[in-house]
Amino acid sequence: MDSGSDRPLKVAHIITRMILGGAQENTLYTVEGLHRMPEYEAILITGPAIGPEGELLEEARKAGFQVIVIPEMRREIHLSRDWKTYRKLKRILRDLSPDIVHTHSSKAGIFGRMAAKKVGTPLIIHTIHGPSFHPNQNAFINAVYIALEKFAGGFTDKIFSVADAMSEQFIEAGIAPADKFVTVYSGMDVNAFLNSEDHREETRRKLGFTPDNIVVGKVGRLFPLKGFEFMPDLLADLCPRYPELRFLFVGDGILRKDIEERADQIGVLDRIVFTGLVPASEVPIFMSGMDVLIHASLREGLARVLPQALISGKPVIAFDVDGAPEVVINAETGFLVEPRSVSGLAEAIEKILNDRELGRKLGENGREKFSRQFDKQVMVDHIDRLYKELWAQQPTLN
Repeated sequence: MDSGSDRPLKVAHIITRMILGGAQENTLYTVEGLHRMPEYEAILITGPAIGPEGELLEEARKAGFQVIVIPEMRREIHLSRDWKTYRKLKRILRDLSPDIVHTHSSKAGIFGRMAAKKVGTPLIIHTIHGPSFHPNQNAFINAVYIALEKFAGGFTDKIFSVADAMSEQFIEAGIAPADKFVTVYSGMDVNAFLNSEDHREETRRKLGFTPDNIVVGKVGRLFPLKGFEFMPDLLADLCPRYPELRFLFVGDGILRKDIEERADQIGVLDRIVFTGLVPASEVPIFMSGMDVLIHASLREGLARVLPQALISGKPVIAFDVDGAPEVVINAETGFLVEPRSVSGLAEAIEKILNDRELGRKLGENGREKFSRQFDKQVMVDHIDRLYKELWAQQPTLN
């Protein structure tokens, strides 16, 4: 496949920032996978990786493909910086002249597609990693995001979703017709999670867990809407009744101090181990020390940590939001809980605490169902096929 000459297709991926996060890891694996294929010249355009969430920018630079950083491209709304971002995106895309522009995340998704349209990019694609509008957000802001997504959707050739739920929400909001959407499940290093159990004994020893401890883990940024705010109340409910219970929180963020203070006030701080910020490559190691994973996020596309835990053989308990039901299948791979229900989380955890064989079986089912579906090479191959199909439909080739 080529673009009408002997050269490979030039694909520019645009994302707002390369922090430690699911959308960023997905994008890194995509660009890295395309870079290895002779049919493509893959380029990454992003903003600076600043803030307390860590970064994947250096890993991207080491991968060998071209990385362009726009200093003004930030997550926060800032009219002056945003205008400069849009102008720089237009200039960069005009100079690169890519055959495909593929955008990720809300801000880069809007500005990147606008710039691509303005400079005449033949094929424009966007990936929805998570909802830009959701029930936990101000109604006016939701209306603005929906209007912007409708505007950009009008000149987007295809919209990839990391979960069927994302497509359904965007279609229901009238952003684009159903035939513009396709689900491309997020890829990951499956082998690292399949083999994570090799680290279990050493990891638990280093973290101070005994063989008798039951460890409930949670992975993610300690930020609002990620569900960590529910954890102190959950511990207050369960810890007095289950002395062997421990919690492992993998990640860091602005809520850590509040969680520590609340846990200390109710006398359960000694039941929690905080790892702080860890590289994505170490998540399988810490996951090996868990017996069950909970994910209490209120806003997510399809959190990568859900299939990661299942592929590691861990049962999963999650709030029933967005794409979670596509992998957390009640009483088969884990349990879904009503959003914001601490008592629901506690009840689901107790089912596994009181039936270790049930927990083992749920984890085995998840590993069997999802190990191939979420392999990063399966994702890249799927994107490659879609690129070829979409490029073949371009009028300039007919």
